[in-house]
Amino acid sequence: MTETVHVAMYDTFVDWEIGYAIDHINAPEWQKAPGRYAVATVGATADPVTSTGGLRMLPDTTLDDLDPAGSSMLILAGNNIWHTDQFAPFAAKARDFLDAGVPVAAICGATGGLALAGLLDDRAHTSNAAEFLNGLGYAGGTHYVDEPAVTDDDLITATGIAPVHFAREIFRRLDLYETDVLDAWFELYGLRDPAGFYKLANR
Repeated sequence: MTETVHVAMYDTFVDWEIGYAIDHINAPEWQKAPGRYAVATVGATADPVTSTGGLRMLPDTTLDDLDPAGSSMLILAGNNIWHTDQFAPFAAKARDFLDAGVPVAAICGATGGLALAGLLDDRAHTSNAAEFLNGLGYAGGTHYVDEPAVTDDDLITATGIAPVHFAREIFRRLDLYETDVLDAWFELYGLRDPAGFYKLANR
């Protein structure tokens, strides 16, 4: 049975930050169990949303209809509304996911929204910079890790300039690839080393 990975959709979501992740989740090539996962989008309402790149998208479902029990992960892209009431329902849903033991992955400004909701207070995490989160007055400063992407059990966080590292952590948490495949994938996309391409092509 296909499992669903949900991607949050809201106005000003940064499309390129999640591109590597959602593309390769949907692409069966090199996967341990091709077709195990499919990506679906979720919005606060069923109304269209527009990304920072101008992509206009219609959510597949809404937050009210999203049950963590029916999802394998919630992915939250960066955005310009993370500090507003518009993002609060997504942070609340992230809390529901974490409380249910279902992974949440947040990048860039979305980490700020989770910090404001208290979801980073007791978990190792990263963001665009320690100063960014500290300026919010959150209580998780001692758990900040200065790395491109950090996984703490069910929570994945990343800086906005590390979409490949973000994707790698998502793939690892979903058990999408064999370890050698994931390493080769990152060698190609993260390190920009063509040796990774040949390792993948020869599988």
